[in-house]
Formats: sequence, structure tokens, C-alpha cells
Amino acid sequence: MKQIRTVDAVGHVLCHDMTQIIPGKYKGPAFKKGHVVTAQDIPVLLSMGKESLYVWEKTEGMLHEDEAAAVLRDLAMGPHMIASEPSEGKIELRAACDGLFQVNAQALKTINATPQMMIATRFGNTQVKAGDKLAGTRIIPLVIEKEKMDGLVQRTLEVTGGAPVLALRPFVHKKVGIVTTGSEVYHHRIEDQFTPVLLRKLEEYDTELVGHETTDDSYAMTTEAILSLLDAGADV
Repeated sequence: MKQIRTVDAVGHVLCHDMTQIIPGKYKGPAFKKGHVVTAQDIPVLLSMGKESLYVWEKTEGMLHEDEAAAVLRDLAMGPHMIASEPSEGKIELRAACDGLFQVNAQALKTINATPQMMIATRFGNTQVKAGDKLAGTRIIPLVIEKEKMDGLVQRTLEVTGGAPVLALRPFVHKKVGIVTTGSEVYHHRIEDQFTPVLLRKLEEYDTELVGHETTDDSYAMTTEAILSLLDAGADV
């Protein structure tokens, strides 16, 4: 690390937390270790009495934690996802739409088996809503070897074939037809209790009910009902 003038610190990485004290109001870190100083930070730092700062020296072949986190983001992030800004080696990915979230488990294992980094995800093959958190990247040290990140990228892409580790498949609007079978329901001997359950489940997705038919145990009647719903535009 080295000591530099605060006014010259834009773009440099802080080596330690910078404590701010506002009497009677606040005492705590205004800037945390690893923070990259911006032009907007300079007046704040000067108001804290920080005329000089200790910062990391940029070393050839080393990446800051936020730079390395962006490498993990680029490996993981697929279409229909939104990434947060890097902060302390962390980036969050959220769903931009409703859909089916999928994870390449082998590729994820490849990443998480590499020391000093990780990606945590929710379970794959699950339904998600727009805005749901999907995953988070994490680089453990403040700086990490670029060679290590390059090697990770190569190994991961070999597993994925160049595809992202994570995928979000948007739900597609479907027209649905329901055929309830059984002579006991058809002849009203018992109440149809299954169709209401199915309808509630369909409400969770982008679906449109085009028709509901009830048949007895006759193959011919059931076939006719299915064909009728297909003619009415049912996709499923």
C-alpha cells in the first residue's frame, strides 16, 4: 500500500475502513475497506479531516474484488436478468421477468470448487417472479490474481459450451383446455374436486382457459372433447 493525497485518490482502492463521526448523530464507517474512491467522495473525505489516504497500489496481474466479481457475473448471468453494481466483491442477480430459473450445476460446482470465490443461487428448475433474487457472486480477498480468474473462465466455459451458468426461461402465454374424465363426475354422483385445484395452479402462470369438458370413461367421448378443445385454440 502507499500514502497519497486525498485529492489525488480518485480511482484508488482504500486499504481500511474510514470512520466518520457526526457528534450526537452518527459514528461508523463512511467508506469501507476495498471502496474505490470517486470524485464525489473527495469532499466527504476532506470534511472528515482526511488530507491523505492509504490505498492499494495497482499491481500488474492482480484484480480488485469488484473487477473479479464482474468476471463471475459475466460467467453466470443469462438473458432476462438484472445485475446490481459491484460492492465489496459482491454482485446480485435478479429476475427481470417471470419464468423458469435454471442452473448448470456442474458449472456452478466448477466455480465454487475454486478457492477465494463463490456464487450462491436459489434452487434450479423453480418458478421465479420478476424482481426475485436469483444469485449472488462473492470474491473473498480484496485483490485476486487475474491468472486465477482467467483459468476459471476457461474451465467454466468448457463445461457450459459458452452458455451462461444461469438461465431464465420466460413463461409463454398458453391457452389451456381441461378435460375431466370419470363416469362418477360426468353423472354428478360426486363433486369434481380436482378441476378447481388445477385452475388455482394455472392462475400462477400466463394462461388462458379456452374450455372445460367433462366426459365419462368412453375413449370416443374423451377423444372428441380433446379435439374440440384443440379446435378452440388450446395449446395444452
